Amino acid sequence: MTRKIAAIALSLAALLTATACGADSSADTSAKGSQVTLTIGDQAKTLQTIVAASGALKGADYKVKWAEFEGAAPLYQAVQAGAADTGYSADLPALQALSGGVQVKNVAALKNDGRHVGLVVRKGSGIDSVKDLKGQKVVVSSAKGSVSEYLLANVLKQNGLSYKDVKVQYLLPTDAQAAFASGKIKAWAIFGVYQAVALEQGGKLLVDGGDGRVSGIGFINASEKALGDKAKKTALADFLKRLGTALKWSSTHKDAYAKAIEQRNGADASVAKTLASAAYSQVLPVTPEVNRTVQGVADLMNGIGVLEPNVDVAESADTSLLK
Repeated sequence: MTRKIAAIALSLAALLTATACGADSSADTSAKGSQVTLTIGDQAKTLQTIVAASGALKGADYKVKWAEFEGAAPLYQAVQAGAADTGYSADLPALQALSGGVQVKNVAALKNDGRHVGLVVRKGSGIDSVKDLKGQKVVVSSAKGSVSEYLLANVLKQNGLSYKDVKVQYLLPTDAQAAFASGKIKAWAIFGVYQAVALEQGGKLLVDGGDGRVSGIGFINASEKALGDKAKKTALADFLKRLGTALKWSSTHKDAYAKAIEQRNGADASVAKTLASAAYSQVLPVTPEVNRTVQGVADLMNGIGVLEPNVDVAESADTSLLK
C-alpha cells in the first residue's frame, strides 16, 4: 500500500508540473499557413490530452496553441494579461475571475456528475456525518473560492449549519495531501485525483458532490479581446464544436482516454483512470437554466463572504458561439 501511494504521489507531482505555454499543438491541426491562432487555456493538459487523443482538431483551418497552468487562478491571470484567448474551469473559479474583473465571457458550459468533489475525513476521527463537522477545522483545497469550498458551504447549509460553524483553512492539494497522510488533518474538502489518494491513505468519504450538491457545471470562457476579433471568434466557435466531439469520445472510450493521460501527463494507471472517470463529458450552450443554476452557486458564496462582489451570471455569457 505504501509503495502504491508513493507511486501515486510521484504521478501527481509529474502531472502538476505545469509549463507556462505548451508548444506541440500545431501538429494537431492541418492549418499550414493559417493566419488565425487560438491560444487555448488549459489546466494540467486536460483539454489538450482529450483533443489530441480523439483527433478532434484534424482538418481545422486555424492553429491552436496551448497555454498550460496548474490551476484556474494563474490561467485567468494569463487571460487577463492577453497571454491566452480562453479560460477553462469549474463554475466557482470562473465566478471568482469575473468577480475580480477579468474581462471574459462564458461561451460554453461543461457538465459532469459532480462526484469528483468530496469531503473526506480520517477514519477514527469521530466525524460520521456532516453535522459532526461543527466546531472542527476543515481544510479546503486549493484556494478560496474553489469548487470544493462550495460543496462544504452547501452541505453545511443543507444540514442546518452555518459556514461559521467550521474553521476553514486553505491549503494547496499537495501540501494538504501530506498533512492528511500524516494524520494532521481530520477533514478535507478536495476534488479529483486527490480525493482518490486521500481514500487510499485511510480516508473515508463523508459526502460527494453528486445529486446536485455541486452544480457539475464548468465553463469555457473567452477574453473580450478575442471575441472582438471576428476571425478568432469564428475559429473559437468551431473549436467548441470539436471539443464537444472530443468529450463525447472520452466518455465512450474511457480506457483509451486513460491511456492517453498516462502517456501525455506521466500519471500512473490508477491516477489516469480516476482522472478519466472525473472528466466533463459534454459541451453545452450557456442556457438560461445553466445561468440560473450557477447563479445559485454565486449567491450562496457571496452570502458567506467568499465571492465579493457578486456576479450576474447571465450578463457574463456570450451565447452567440454555441447554439
